[in-house]
Amino acid sequence: MAFTIANVLLMIGMLVTGSINTLSKKAQNDCNVTGYPDHSANNTSQPHSFDHPWFQTLIMFFGETLCLFGLCYTRRKETLKWRKVTNISPVEKTNVEKMIQFIIAVPTICDLIGTSLAGIGLVYVDASVWQMLRGSIIVFAGILSKIFLKRKLRPIHWIGITVVVFGLIMVGCSSVFKSNHKSSSSETLLGILLILGSQAVSATQMVIEETFLKKRAYHPLHVVGLEGSYGILFMACAVLPAMYFIPGSDINNTYENSLDAMYQIANSSRLLIFCFLYLFSIAFYNYFGLAVTRSLTAVHRTLIDACRTILVWVVDLFVFYVFDKNFGEPFDNQYGLLQVDGFIFLMIGTALYNGLLDLSFIPWFREPPQLYDIPAYTDSINVSHDTDKLEDVLEVGRAGNIQGVDEESEPNERSRLIEPNGN
Repeated sequence: MAFTIANVLLMIGMLVTGSINTLSKKAQNDCNVTGYPDHSANNTSQPHSFDHPWFQTLIMFFGETLCLFGLCYTRRKETLKWRKVTNISPVEKTNVEKMIQFIIAVPTICDLIGTSLAGIGLVYVDASVWQMLRGSIIVFAGILSKIFLKRKLRPIHWIGITVVVFGLIMVGCSSVFKSNHKSSSSETLLGILLILGSQAVSATQMVIEETFLKKRAYHPLHVVGLEGSYGILFMACAVLPAMYFIPGSDINNTYENSLDAMYQIANSSRLLIFCFLYLFSIAFYNYFGLAVTRSLTAVHRTLIDACRTILVWVVDLFVFYVFDKNFGEPFDNQYGLLQVDGFIFLMIGTALYNGLLDLSFIPWFREPPQLYDIPAYTDSINVSHDTDKLEDVLEVGRAGNIQGVDEESEPNERSRLIEPNGN
């Protein structure tokens, strides 16, 4: 496949914005800034870490909401194309969905919980480990799709899941055993469990989105943007106030003090820049991810995700050794190679699950003969309006959407399972 300049720019944009997403979020946690006055310390304020994962989820939702501007731009292009081709007034188009869709509030709750759990886990582990552990979504997505969507997993899928599990164990052990980690072993283990839990929630979100949204053919930017809008309402009206009044170890004995987060951001231009980088990287990563998925294949998406993990790790090491040891991460001489091996296992497992490695020479891994001529699809987001074909697509392309157009990737960083109208 020959790449055009546009293809290359889209891939670079997705790689860079996805890496900024992870790096800027971890950099926020590494900032030590004065914040809200502490009543227990005579209303004085001492510099402390920006440990506000729930507030970071609010920032993520603002970034997702920006995708609605991308939706308006896309709809404008579709309208002009419609007018040019058909000479019919855009008002006569009847297949454009309404902007407000309350059903999208359901997966938003999963997005909220999954991103927040991942954010809490990021406090205790390095950015590279966090990025690698997110590959565990293959395991949860495969199992949940078999249980609830009755999707058949072939032997190659189970082999891929098994290899991924081995890779996760190796990456997790390397993080727990690191002697120079900022957190204790117990805190690191807690962070790993929270990250794995967040991926289980994200896999649940995929199932919910397919169950409720697959026949509605919403534009992916529409889904992401509305999830961001609903998420802002949920966070501002319920979650953050509840976190403020629940007793905890944050400033003024709260579980999470959002006032302290805002004070810290206001007191540090560096932290403010990291927050804006995180916010805009969310929006642009979703847009680039959608464009890449529609113009290329699952192979390219998998390679980009692998390069993203490598880039995050390299930048973290470079920042630590060259610029500031308060940011980034060191390479552990004793267990660093174990993390490298774990990453290789994760990539091999992902490739096996996504069908990128041809093992048809082994009889057990050969695909069963098809009774009907079913078109081959390469990625889950390129689903035709005949949405009943979605199951055939996902069996081949699931790994291509595990770290796609979401958030955070997290940040809501997953590919959408619905194709836009008008394509």
